[in-house]
Amino acid sequence: MLFYATLTALIVAGAQAGGPPAAVPTPNQGIWSEKARLGEQRTEAVVVALGGKIYVVGGMARGQDSHVLNQEYDPATDRWRERAPMPHALSHAGAAAMNGKIYVVGGFLRNVHLDAQDLAFEYNPATDTWRPLPPMKSPRGSVGVAAVNGKIHAIGGRDVNRVTVATHEVFDPATGKWSDLAPLPKARDHMAVIAVEGQIHAIGGRFDASTDNTGMHDVYDPRTNSWKTAAPLPTPRSGIATVLYRGRIIIAGGECNNGKLFVENEGFDLKTGKWSSLAAMPSPRHGIQAATDGQMVYIPGGAPACGTGASETLQTFHF
Repeated sequence: MLFYATLTALIVAGAQAGGPPAAVPTPNQGIWSEKARLGEQRTEAVVVALGGKIYVVGGMARGQDSHVLNQEYDPATDRWRERAPMPHALSHAGAAAMNGKIYVVGGFLRNVHLDAQDLAFEYNPATDTWRPLPPMKSPRGSVGVAAVNGKIHAIGGRDVNRVTVATHEVFDPATGKWSDLAPLPKARDHMAVIAVEGQIHAIGGRFDASTDNTGMHDVYDPRTNSWKTAAPLPTPRSGIATVLYRGRIIIAGGECNNGKLFVENEGFDLKTGKWSSLAAMPSPRHGIQAATDGQMVYIPGGAPACGTGASETLQTFHF
């Protein structure tokens, strides 16, 4: 165990100092490695798994504050290809997969957190086509999005005045309408929002600046239109990646810890309701999202420094 602990510490330190990433073997805590790079430096993009592929859409790319770029990764071949671009450039959007489609909601046009949008789009990978959806009632970027019971929920974020909000809207594809639901217990953005067993978990995030982080963990029940409190994230942070993987909600990376990114990787066990530490990120990032094909967790791109930068790495994690 001493060998593994020392090895992990050395690899993390090397990655923070600019050294090459490597697989991190940590018994019972998972293993990190890298797959084929995106070929584009990206951050603040949405990441969604659907049909055995991983999609990375929008975000900051090609020197622009927001972009239409849509890339698809095939885990079977470890290759990327470009698909139909999103109809409108966005960064800091939220996204979820539902009924064979990808829904992209909200976002910003300019850095930092400027020009919040009310836009929503539906992407069909089978036909490689996009279509616009009715806009949200409230424009927001850094918004958390999850799909539950055939509906798309858009939670929190920052409005057109760059103010963090507790707004919670839901889109019903059957009616084509957005409606208001119970707001977050406390306004925040850059948080992890994920659907699990018919409920929505809103974890971490920030109240204002990137150092104004929280470990709040709220759970929304659509049946009662109400929120309850769950065990808080042990390491408060924002700009984080989250994914449901093998019975755990995993939260990786984030900003900002005394001028450095968070390497922490923590998992919430759905059976015990408790958090535990997992293998730390060897190349910490923020402005990231995650997806899984059931075998591995994929975290593409992200910023390698607090408040700035982008990368083309595709980091993977698995047990």
